[in-house]
Amino acid sequence: SWLPVTSCFFLPVQPLEAGVRLFAPDAITLQQASAASVHVTASSPAQQPIVIHFNVTYTSRENYSSVISLPEQVLLPPDSTTVSFNVTSHHVGQVTTYLQCNSTDLSHLSRIHFMVIHSRGLDVLSQVLGWIYFLLWSLSFYPQAWENWRRKSVVGLNFDFLALNLTGFVAYSVFNVALFWVPAVQEEFLQRNPKGINPVSSNDVFFSLHAVLLCLVYLCQAAIYKRGGQKVSWTAVSLLLVGWTFALVTLVLAGTGHITWLDFLYYCSYIKLAVTLIKYVPQAFMNYRRQSTEGWSVGGVLMDFSGGLFSILQMFLQSYNNDEWRLVFGDPTKFGLGAFSVLFDILFLTQHYCLYRRPAGYRSIS
Repeated sequence: SWLPVTSCFFLPVQPLEAGVRLFAPDAITLQQASAASVHVTASSPAQQPIVIHFNVTYTSRENYSSVISLPEQVLLPPDSTTVSFNVTSHHVGQVTTYLQCNSTDLSHLSRIHFMVIHSRGLDVLSQVLGWIYFLLWSLSFYPQAWENWRRKSVVGLNFDFLALNLTGFVAYSVFNVALFWVPAVQEEFLQRNPKGINPVSSNDVFFSLHAVLLCLVYLCQAAIYKRGGQKVSWTAVSLLLVGWTFALVTLVLAGTGHITWLDFLYYCSYIKLAVTLIKYVPQAFMNYRRQSTEGWSVGGVLMDFSGGLFSILQMFLQSYNNDEWRLVFGDPTKFGLGAFSVLFDILFLTQHYCLYRRPAGYRSIS
């Protein structure tokens, strides 16, 4: 069950000076049946002792004490800025707590998300898989750019795919940059999701901005290299107009206060979702119509396919390690997008290596 639990203790101590802030780690991961020391730091020494209490706002089990053991209170001595306390893990689960005291002048409340996992080794393996698919997906953009440069041609690379892909990654970048760098948006996210942690990491920001840059490189190549009279279809133009109009309208609504900025960012993520579902269709159909994959880099497809498999594998490892299978089945968007991309990669590999293989003895005279 998923029940909120509150644990507060108030003792008669002197109020803190105005502006004192408490800082603690945002998230702490422990292996089952282990212990860790947590450090809390005050922004400045207080003249009176600070008594810190734990307000548990979320637990993945009926009682947070079945997941971890926390002290009832922690005392930060006067004229000191650092104190430590020990936490012991019991069963796999998650607990979210705020550090509180009896002062109304405290200007910042630290929030700690404790995660108890089955195995630290699986956690390390999961992180390694994350870096592998991050690198594979980032590098997957380069074979197509190289192919275009080598041939001095973009014939075989579908322009609808280029336009849709750029739009999707621009929307994805807006979402990532705001959640990673804008404090007001981060606070709004935590208020709306008190049991969660920020889903955007530095890797996500780099990947999305890097993808936008490479998409712009493709567009520059399309402008200067041989393109065989190809242009963006009216179908793709119509879809792009719908997407950009939707983004503009929601931006105006957010700017005028009719919706929150977080809602606007979620709408941007929906644009990315929609683009991912349709962007490969024009390229696959173009390959079919030409009965060829020439001009469409199979190297990028192989990297994207491998990265997708590692991404899905990481999701299953994380779900097992956290006893949170809804990380996979409770988030059909993320899992579905990964699986959808892998399926299209399989189609492209089948087209390249099976259906439209270049006949023996064929030699291009272009």
